[in-house]
Parts: sequence; C-alpha cells; structure tokens
Amino acid sequence: MNLPFFIARKYFLSKRKRNFINVISLLSLGIVAICTAALIIVLSVFNGLEGLLRSLYTAFDPQIKIEATEGKSFIYSSEMASAIKSTEGVDIITEVIEDYAYVRYRDADMVVIIKGVSDNFLDQNRIDSAIVGGELKLHENGLNYAIIGRGVQYTLSIMPGTDVYPLQVHYIKDVKSGSLDPSKLYSRKNILPGSVFAIEKNYDENYIFVPLNFARELLDYGDKRTSLEVKVKDDYKINDVKKELQEKLTAQFKVQNNEEQHADLYKLLNLEKLFVFIAFSFILAIGSINIFFALTMLALDKKKDISVLYAMGASNALIKKIFMAEGAIISLGGAFLGLILGGTICWLQQNYGLISMGMETSVLENYPVRMALNDFIYTSGSIIFITLLISYRPAVIATRYNSASNL
Repeated sequence: MNLPFFIARKYFLSKRKRNFINVISLLSLGIVAICTAALIIVLSVFNGLEGLLRSLYTAFDPQIKIEATEGKSFIYSSEMASAIKSTEGVDIITEVIEDYAYVRYRDADMVVIIKGVSDNFLDQNRIDSAIVGGELKLHENGLNYAIIGRGVQYTLSIMPGTDVYPLQVHYIKDVKSGSLDPSKLYSRKNILPGSVFAIEKNYDENYIFVPLNFARELLDYGDKRTSLEVKVKDDYKINDVKKELQEKLTAQFKVQNNEEQHADLYKLLNLEKLFVFIAFSFILAIGSINIFFALTMLALDKKKDISVLYAMGASNALIKKIFMAEGAIISLGGAFLGLILGGTICWLQQNYGLISMGMETSVLENYPVRMALNDFIYTSGSIIFITLLISYRPAVIATRYNSASNL
C-alpha cells in the first residue's frame, strides 16, 4: 500500500527539483541581462562625456598649437613665420600672448587670464556659435573690444555693447625690489567689453580675449609670443601637418594637436572607463554564479541520464560539451537580451532624452550618450570568458557519473 505513495513522492520531489533548477536558470539569465545592459549604458555615457569634452575643447582650443618646450614665451621671428607658412596644409596662423591680469569694472574686480590674439583669430570661426551676448569683434572704428567669458560677465556685472564704462586691465610688472615709484609696479590699459562667450565653466570664468596689440603693449612682450594657433586646410589631415611642422621647428618647440593638448584628461577618462568595465565585469561574474549552481544541480539531477550516455559510448569530452553548451545558452541568452536592452535605452536617450542633466546651467539639457561597437564587442567577449570559467567546474563534476551504479 505504501509503494505508490513512495513512487509519487519520488516523482514529486524530482519534478520540484527540476522546477527549482529552471527558476535558478531563468534568474541567472535575467541577472546577466541586467548586468550586461547596465554595462553598455555606463560605457555609452562615458563615450558621450568624452565626445562632449572633445567638442567643447575643439571650440576653444586650436587644431594645432605651437609652444616653446622651455620657458613661458619665445621670439616669433620672420624666419619662423616663413617656415610655418610654407608648410603644406597650413591655412591660418594666429599669434597668441597669454598671461594673468587683474581687471576692474566699476566697483567689481577679479583676476583673469588675458588672451591676446591676432585679428585672424576670428577667421578660424571657433567661438562664433558660443557667443551669447553682444557682437563678436576685436576692433571697430579705431577702438579695441574684449570678448569675455560668461562667468567673468556675471562676476563683474558687465553689460556688453555699452560704451559708458570701460574694462580696466592691470598687469603687475617684474621690477627690481626697492623701487619707490608705484607707476612702475604695474601697467594699465582700458578696453571696451564687446561680446560674451559661453563654452565651458573653466573657460567662461577665467578667460578674456583681447586684440594682440593691446596685450603686447599691456604685458610689454614685444616680439615674444606664448603660443601660435594653427588652422589646417580642409583637404589636409591635421596629424600630417603637425608632423611636418614638428620636423621644421625641431625640438625647441612642441607641436600638439587638440587631443595632445588635453592628453592627461583623456587618459584619465579612459582609465575611469577601464575601471568601470572591470568593476561591472566582476559584478557580472558574481551574478553568473547562479549559473554555476544551476549547472551543478543539473549534474546531480541527471546523473542517471549521464550514466546512460556513458553506457552508450559517450566520452568525457562530450559530457563536458553538453554542460558547457547549457551554460552558454543561459549566459549568452541573457547577454543577447542585455545588449538589446542596453542598446535600446541608449538609442532612446540619444533621440528623446529620457534623463536630463537636472541643471539649468548645464552645457547640455540631457545626458550625452554615444554607443560604440567596441563596447559591445568587449562586453560580449567578457561574458563568453566568464561563461567558460563558470561552466567548466560543473562540466567536470558531470563526468564523475560514468559508473553503472548510478543507473
């Protein structure tokens, strides 16, 4: 009388075990999918931030910048000018004098970076789209005009375009100690605020563009320049022109493209992206441990079936392949869903802006996102590696049931 009960109980427990294994498998698939989607989203945000920084720096910084390797400034001779102009691909050469100065407007004052630029600076069209007030100009009717950052405008309460109050610029001279004449300690010149630019907080709060002659007289630089900014013709590659300029100017000068001008920042950003990728890969590995338990329980539950396969001539390699394939189905299935989910969310953010920056003064209204094929490839490769690692041990355990005693 008890025999049917034990048979039914054994069947019920076996069925419950199978259901439990299926639940763990589905849970593992879901965890892998969520972790994969999160990794794709985070990496895409890093790509978007990098693209945003590049666009901001491209608007402010030149395509090629020439500076002295030693010292703050260098003499810009006619021979050097001829050598640069004769370089194939060079379109515009802007002379720059840059230094710190003290400025005062009515009752407000602050320390800024004065950037004196030659008139052809406006021909490079780098900050045209960044002008948020006033009229973009350096000269008009014999008067000098300054292009000020929006942060400087707020600090000094400047109204661009009004000729009532000039901007007073003071520069502390390098004089010998013991001088009793205060007029020899600094130089002073006035300039009218003409326009306001808004690019990035660090630039907006520190920079004022002025005509080159104004800066040269104020700072007493003469033929010296702090840098040269070169615009390349549209049909030429920037790196090719940069390489030729470096060969002509020798080691006394460093010639840098836009990326090299901010090499440390880009390296830091890529390093952060690498650590984020490693951290999420570990999270993905931890989430994939459920696959290990599911395959281990499956090996225990199917030990009789495994013994039958051995009796029919199956080898250890075949049994391992079966369990490795089972792990691959769970893991790669979750990865496929995660890649689609992450890609869809990034696409929606790119086109519809699901998540905003949450700040009125931010450069962009929504979080920048840019998907890259390499991120999908590296993520898939990481998942494949983790799957092989996780599935190998249960596959080895399954090969132990090769005895007829398990039948």
